[in-house]
Amino acid sequence: MKISIKKITITTFFTFFALTSFCQQNAVFEQLNANPQKAYGNDCPYPFESHQLTKTPVGYTPFYISHYARHGSRYYWTDNLYKELDTLLTTAHNNHQLTEEGEKFYKNFMAAKDELSTGVSELTQLGWEQHQKIARQMYNNFPEVFKKGGDIYAISSLVGRCVLSMSAFCQELVQCNPKLEIREQSSRFTLDGVVPSDRQNPVKHSFPRVKPRFEKNWDKIPENNSVREKILSRVFTSTDGLPGNLHHIGSNLINLYTSLPNILHEGMMGNIIIDDEIVKMWERSNLGSYAWVFGPQYETIPILQDIMNKADAVIDGKINRVADLRFGHDTYIGPLTIFMGINGADIDPEDPFEVKNCYQNWQTCKACNIQLIFYRNKKNPNDILVKCLLNGAEAKLPVQTTNFPYYKWLDFKSFYNKKIETVKTQK
Repeated sequence: MKISIKKITITTFFTFFALTSFCQQNAVFEQLNANPQKAYGNDCPYPFESHQLTKTPVGYTPFYISHYARHGSRYYWTDNLYKELDTLLTTAHNNHQLTEEGEKFYKNFMAAKDELSTGVSELTQLGWEQHQKIARQMYNNFPEVFKKGGDIYAISSLVGRCVLSMSAFCQELVQCNPKLEIREQSSRFTLDGVVPSDRQNPVKHSFPRVKPRFEKNWDKIPENNSVREKILSRVFTSTDGLPGNLHHIGSNLINLYTSLPNILHEGMMGNIIIDDEIVKMWERSNLGSYAWVFGPQYETIPILQDIMNKADAVIDGKINRVADLRFGHDTYIGPLTIFMGINGADIDPEDPFEVKNCYQNWQTCKACNIQLIFYRNKKNPNDILVKCLLNGAEAKLPVQTTNFPYYKWLDFKSFYNKKIETVKTQK
């Protein structure tokens, strides 16, 4: 009997692809099971996981770091959540529509209401501490960059929680080495390097928006409404006459729950919501996150250009600097992760079930950060390597290399400059 070699090859390929996809999915859910707070997506507090870093290649020394970070943990970003829950719980309490568990939640919420409404969108103590710890980890991971002191330039958006995140980070670096000279700036002059589409940016940009391909198949992963129904039944004896539709009420309760670890009020809701239930809803919510960060990815081009231009200025000796730090928002670092294709985030699958294998929304958690570490060849100063860390872990880029996680700086620039030019031709 003759067996087609071509048929065997094709079968082997698809078997390998299926096994690879299965392993990736397993890895994603293993992470969720190990730390269910990752299912909180961009509300997840920075996880501070231990990562083993590859040894520096022989003959090279790290000399410069370029960085972009989201602000640390904060109160909820809009007061609408707190106001709507205040009205909802007050109405239910007055109408005797709360369960025993719901009454406990009502009392806890009312006790914290003034704090919540005052703190809206502001950095919390946890957010401050996150950036302190990340700064110290950076210092300890790459002591060669900082040991002689040197100049650091830090910029942030005009928003207070970003300014304070920058301050926490920079103060900690100076604590590590008082010889460091850090210039901090939150200004309209520097918005292009941190939040380019800010209305106050004097440099105006116009980039096309794009839609992820999975959107036409979005409904293959339906919403898990049964979880919302369980949550509502734990809070209310009846939902008749309550303000707002039930789906929105359930979403508000979930949004409050996932935000609580960031403001150190984790016990406020008792057992009304269980982490396992948030995990069950995660894959669908991750689709929404992917669509949200995928669309504006081109708006981050000025940030990447700022990264490349400042790095070149350091490499060429035009400026004497050991680090450039940037502090912004998830609305930029998420899309930047997509545009740079970090860990395959730009794959853009048609199958919604594949999205989780190229992007996980907990990567855009509170205080998430991208670090580019630059290495110089001691014998050939023009030979520069760069390594990318995403939240402290070595990350893959869509740039060719034979020495992962290290990439030649010239290859890095060539790849992304071509990508930027391709986008510009779409205008």
